[in-house]
Amino acid sequence: MTRRSATSGSPYEDSIGFCRAVRIGQMISVAGTGPIGFDGQTASPGDAYGQAKRCLEIIAKAIVDLGGQIEDVVRTRIYLVNVDDWEAVGRAHGEIFSAIKPAATMVVVNQLIGEDWLVEIEADCSVSAA
Repeated sequence: MTRRSATSGSPYEDSIGFCRAVRIGQMISVAGTGPIGFDGQTASPGDAYGQAKRCLEIIAKAIVDLGGQIEDVVRTRIYLVNVDDWEAVGRAHGEIFSAIKPAATMVVVNQLIGEDWLVEIEADCSVSAA
């Protein structure tokens, strides 16, 4: 099967050695996605909802770049630094996925790689054969 990759331009992709998303066959896996703005800085500092929206925008673009669509998402994983942000981040997730309802996990972690990141999200997709 052919392996295709998508990049988001994250400064971490080259230094760590990863890409935003990989598609093999009908599966797309989107790496942990932090709230990196168009300027390379953290988007929406201090705003968990805004950061989650940015993560989901980056994820959606990677999926589309690899021939999928947001409706193909079957699983998401959400990492929070502060448990009190779960509702705001959940609201952002629900705005995209309320009708799709992928399997989802939300966990609290000690810290994320970006010291001002409040959330990081990853996703897995199963693209319909066309």
